[in-house]
Amino acid sequence: MANLDEIDRRLLAELQREGRVTNVELAQRVGLTAPPCLRRVRGLEEDGVIKGYHADLDASKLGFAITVFAMVSLKSQAESALREFEEHMKELPEVRECHMLNGEIDFILKVVSKDLQSFQEFLTSKLTPAPNVESVKTSLTIRTAKHEPGVPLES
Repeated sequence: MANLDEIDRRLLAELQREGRVTNVELAQRVGLTAPPCLRRVRGLEEDGVIKGYHADLDASKLGFAITVFAMVSLKSQAESALREFEEHMKELPEVRECHMLNGEIDFILKVVSKDLQSFQEFLTSKLTPAPNVESVKTSLTIRTAKHEPGVPLES
């Protein structure tokens, strides 16, 4: 883990909670003046601790009514086959997350779609024919009880 002091952790917690906070407000929240606050944030960005900033969008308000988790098993677990599958998943905008697992399932994907028909089309035309795919099992999300991006930073 990066060598972070208490102020860095508080900066990260505040930015994780509210990425659009101004530098002046952020500095006040963590007990710094604006210039050293900005230097610390830029250092955390340069070190790759802060990878970027984004808006947390409401998928359903944008027409993506369903979220599906797809468990994918591959025919081969050779490194080249794994990388080829990962690269293919990066090209599919419906795939929002792709995680390689250990155990019976090789990958779990988080997929968004406008409706079941659109998902079915994605499944049959893009996912199951993807390189090296042996099988796909899917689970439709009924509701989300918790969505908390990031990591727990409060000490």
